[in-house]
Amino acid sequence: MTDEHFGERLEQLESRVAFQDQTIEELNAVITEQWTVIEQLRRKLDMMEEQVRSGGYIADPANEKPPPHY
Repeated sequence: MTDEHFGERLEQLESRVAFQDQTIEELNAVITEQWTVIEQLRRKLDMMEEQVRSGGYIADPANEKPPPHY
């Protein structure tokens, strides 16, 4: 292997590593953002479940009148 070929190969590898580092950083940023959104959605879901349980949003069938066609 000549010094010139070795130098070219080294540059290619350094370029590839730099590109991979940038890609990893970008993917990490996306994952971090997605986890933030997931956590927000979990909190909203928990709030909605609590509202349904405590707020009477679900009708009690024993207190409901039958529909008119009965």
